[in-house]
Amino acid sequence: MKNQDEITSSSTSDQVEQAMEVSLRPQSLKDYLGQEKVKRELAIYIKAAKQRDEALDHVLLYGPPGLGKTTLAFVIANELGVHLKSTSGPAIEKAGDLVALLSDLEPGDVLFIDEIHRLAKPIEEVLYSAMEDYYVDIVIGEGETTHAVHVPLPPFTLVGATTLAGQLSAPLRDRFGIVEHMEYYTVDELEQIVERSSEVFHATIADDAAHELARRSRGTPRVANRLLKRVRDFAQVKGEQTISYETTKNALHQLQVDDEGLNQTDRKLLRTIIEGYGGGPVGIRTLAANVGEDIETIGSLYEPYLLQHGFILLTPRGRIATEKAYLQLGFPIPHRD
Repeated sequence: MKNQDEITSSSTSDQVEQAMEVSLRPQSLKDYLGQEKVKRELAIYIKAAKQRDEALDHVLLYGPPGLGKTTLAFVIANELGVHLKSTSGPAIEKAGDLVALLSDLEPGDVLFIDEIHRLAKPIEEVLYSAMEDYYVDIVIGEGETTHAVHVPLPPFTLVGATTLAGQLSAPLRDRFGIVEHMEYYTVDELEQIVERSSEVFHATIADDAAHELARRSRGTPRVANRLLKRVRDFAQVKGEQTISYETTKNALHQLQVDDEGLNQTDRKLLRTIIEGYGGGPVGIRTLAANVGEDIETIGSLYEPYLLQHGFILLTPRGRIATEKAYLQLGFPIPHRD
């Protein structure tokens, strides 16, 4: 069993790590790296809303996971000078849960709903009047005591985030006045993020090491920060004062992240298409069953990167592995008729 000193030390360490996680988040659009188009547009909309002394129009942020949608929601609230309340689609189980959140908002506040595509239909319908006219009508009581209650709401901004914008219903999607697509980051942008994060972690990293780590981070800040933490561990155990290129390269090799940023699951997906189905086409349900992942995870987490970087193609009949995928995995390129 751990003694009290060990428990206290572990708790303190966890608190320090959590504080570091929070400090990784920029507080303003100026400090937010990447997503230049999104930032330019939001800066205009936020400034205009503040000049009119109105709540910012509702904002939908969509794109692959790990690109900073949650962070951007916090930045929007900071730029507006208002409070933010955060929840997620699956966490709102009853209409009453949503009404409680909305009723607790002050004028101009931001309500952030992550995974908004996973809202239950009855709860989504409660949002319609809340977003358009700032009120909700709810039915309370049972039997003869059942009656409707009209609940006025303060003007507020809903920021919704989703990795699957196509799964949003048209009525909900149409109620967002500002719709922004989050794109994968460039290597240069990720390199800046790695360097900034290393300062937060009280570590130093060589320029070529930061570049190598950024290059293998799938265009995603969350991946870059996660890999940086692990590379930092390797460097610390090795006794390095500065994280070197060699240590970074060796660490990423042991973590099975290849030179294109593909991880074990990416390669398993590609290998399944190539070895199991002759290069495709193969449907996503079949792929999910073969690799042991659910369809939504493959569709939102893995496929976007594989598609954008030319490892697979989507056809009406399913996924096809490209020549680039064959070369990356070391398979001979087949002769197709």
